Amino acid sequence: MLKWILTLVVAIFLLGIIGPHLARFIRFGKLPGDFAFRFRGRDYTFPVATTIIFSLLLWLLSRVI
Repeated sequence: MLKWILTLVVAIFLLGIIGPHLARFIRFGKLPGDFAFRFRGRDYTFPVATTIIFSLLLWLLSRVI
């Protein structure tokens, strides 16, 4: 159980570091179907379409492996 928690923490940490740099190349959150709005001076995004596409890609990858 401890290994899974440690793996999850490390994965979230790495995604937090790599995510903003990777977003420039794959246009994360800018696909049709992703919602973005500004409220009280802050930008909020809900990447619905991007999440679905990433989920499908991970599902396909898990089927291949």
